[in-house]
Amino acid sequence: MKVITLEAPGQFTLGQAIPPGAPGPGEALVRVHRVGICGTDVHAYRGKMPYLTYPRILGHELGVEVIAVGNGVTNVQISDRCAVEPYLNCGRCVACRAGKTNCCVHLQVLGVHTDGGMRDEIIVPAHKLHPANDLSYEQLALVETLGIGAHAVNRGQVQPDEWTLVIGAGPIGLTIIQFAQLITSKIIVIDVNPLRLDFASEHFQIAHALRADDDLLPKIEALTDGDLPTVVFDATGNPESMMAAFHYVAHGGRLIFAGLVNADITFSDPFFHRREITLLATRNSTASDFQRVLRLIREGQVDTSAWVTHRAPAEAMIEVFEGWLQPENGVIKAMVEF
Repeated sequence: MKVITLEAPGQFTLGQAIPPGAPGPGEALVRVHRVGICGTDVHAYRGKMPYLTYPRILGHELGVEVIAVGNGVTNVQISDRCAVEPYLNCGRCVACRAGKTNCCVHLQVLGVHTDGGMRDEIIVPAHKLHPANDLSYEQLALVETLGIGAHAVNRGQVQPDEWTLVIGAGPIGLTIIQFAQLITSKIIVIDVNPLRLDFASEHFQIAHALRADDDLLPKIEALTDGDLPTVVFDATGNPESMMAAFHYVAHGGRLIFAGLVNADITFSDPFFHRREITLLATRNSTASDFQRVLRLIREGQVDTSAWVTHRAPAEAMIEVFEGWLQPENGVIKAMVEF
């Protein structure tokens, strides 16, 4: 079977591997049809992913087809189309016991801590499959990304008519926008890349899209009548942006870090206390987030039509991958076709 392996930073190889064989009890063998490329894959390619070792088979945004099931599997059957929840949690730790499977103490994420789906076939725990035969493989491969935005907005407890600021209009920022819009229309978006701001304005009808510069604070104050946003999401994974984000939060507001960076984040404690800011991290998503995303896609409340801007078959991915990283190429979501 075909397999794409990241041997070292900046070094993909396309090769052949032995098929995984029959699934065991509680497992399913799936054929991979689509693999979405996300920031985690980019960080791994650039050697900046803190949880990853090499060589590694990337790929955790997956649209798959069930081709065999092991004993005891009842939630899926052969030929089902599924989204894959790639977070392999232990089910026993303090987080799992509290239902927070997304931040399990022993979490193993496909394509990060363990080999993922950039291959023809893979065995996964069957309970991590979410069947949806009425959706396309491409839509199913988007569910993991969308789940991160859904989970983040839930963490931020966005309220109707609440000014919400999203810093970073990359894929994760866009998912936050998409789910925040189900609650409030008062959304401000900031990015350094004008192409991403144009995309957010065109496809998500964002009226307040600001180019990141040194004069942001008065612009944000003007839009919010001097109050500042009461909920701020930083989806940049950039330490300078994350530290600056504290200054955009209203007194009594919430700051949610959706981006991950391999660095320390510092802030002024007197400033933080004076405003009584609530600081939150958001990581991954849960099974309930996956189910909600699937339902909202079916209902038409979440439109996936604009998401995938670039595509390539597995045989061509290595050649085009570097180009997908260039901001001027306007990549929002790239999709690999197996």
